[in-house]
Amino acid sequence: MRASFVALGLLALAALPALAQTTPPDPDALAREAMQKLVEKQAREAELKAIEERLAGNADARASLEKEIAAIRADRAGLNRALLDTTTKTQGAEQKLGELEKRLSLMQSSEAAIRRSLESRRGLIAEVLAALQRIGRRPPPAVLVRPEDILEAVRASMLLGAVVPDLRQEIEILGTDLAELVRLRDNIAAEKGRISEEMERLAGERTRLASLVEARREREASAAKDVEAQATLGKELAGQARSMRDFVERIEKEISVANKAADAARQAIEQETREQRERMTALAFRDPARLAPKIAFADAKGLLSLPVAGSRLRGFGDPDGAGATTRGISLETRANALVSAPSDGWVVYAGPFRSFGQLLILNAGGGYYILLAGMQRIDVALNQFVLAGEPVATMGETSEAAATTVGVGTGQPVLYIEFRKDGVSVDPAPWWTKSQGEKVRG
Repeated sequence: MRASFVALGLLALAALPALAQTTPPDPDALAREAMQKLVEKQAREAELKAIEERLAGNADARASLEKEIAAIRADRAGLNRALLDTTTKTQGAEQKLGELEKRLSLMQSSEAAIRRSLESRRGLIAEVLAALQRIGRRPPPAVLVRPEDILEAVRASMLLGAVVPDLRQEIEILGTDLAELVRLRDNIAAEKGRISEEMERLAGERTRLASLVEARREREASAAKDVEAQATLGKELAGQARSMRDFVERIEKEISVANKAADAARQAIEQETREQRERMTALAFRDPARLAPKIAFADAKGLLSLPVAGSRLRGFGDPDGAGATTRGISLETRANALVSAPSDGWVVYAGPFRSFGQLLILNAGGGYYILLAGMQRIDVALNQFVLAGEPVATMGETSEAAATTVGVGTGQPVLYIEFRKDGVSVDPAPWWTKSQGEKVRG
């Protein structure tokens, strides 16, 4: 029998390499991959934030340009009105200039008429002036000097008498005409100067307004192009932002998948490690030739079997009926039931103890001790090493004295089990196998 257990253990150990070949993916590698994707996601989020900031700036710039275009259009409308007013003024000035030119033409006609009148009387005037010059150089002689001098004087007096009144009238008319001619010429010259200045000012104003209108039109066209460029850039940035958001969402999904895969791989490894540990523990417990525990008692949680078949009467921490709580568990068993060692250990006490009946204490190692009480007979000796599952005692026909202390006095045999660590009672529930633990919990 012992040889068959050894062979079974060797076969199980030989099967371990084959099991190791089917190891799950490395969770650390998956975690590193998830971290790399997280770093990439953060970088893409930073790029997305920069794109969104540029997009916001693009919207502000476009709004500013549209506002500028509206202002330019308003200014252009005002400039166009001013240009129209200037045109109206220019046309009015040109009309006034035309009227002045007509008046000037009439004045020039009057001047020509006056000139022609003077020219037609140039001969008479010349004779009168010559006579006056002669009289001035040679005054008329005395009447009694010579008869021919008297004749000449009479003749000159008759000439002057006939000419001087008309000449005086002509001279007055001529003076008036000449004064009017001078006044007209002065007025015409002054009016021409004013009209010329007005025309130059209006021409300059028209040129300035036309330049402003052209500059505004060019600026409006440039601003419209800028708005169009900003709109195109906004569409490109919006597309980049959408693409970046999609990329970030995809990375987030990949990170989630990688984290889940890493968790699954980690759980698979933990499960495989747990299963391997359980297999190794089971193999360790199946080795009948061992002379010491193959695994630490703390690592045997979930692997121990109850030492006897029975139902729970009290659990760890339940009220003991005396105002305190129990520090172990009590199992009601059949009469003469066989009691086995729940774990590997050395017998450190075997015999009666106070009101507990037969008491067996096993040193499970690592500071852990197992107490079994309520048996009728103990079949192992002090300092003996016992194996998990090895029969160590037998229950009696009825309840031993321990039943009154740790049981409930039903008349059936009661086994009391207590686990201690460094002198302190601990709950044994984590050490039982699942099916046994469910049995103990009732």
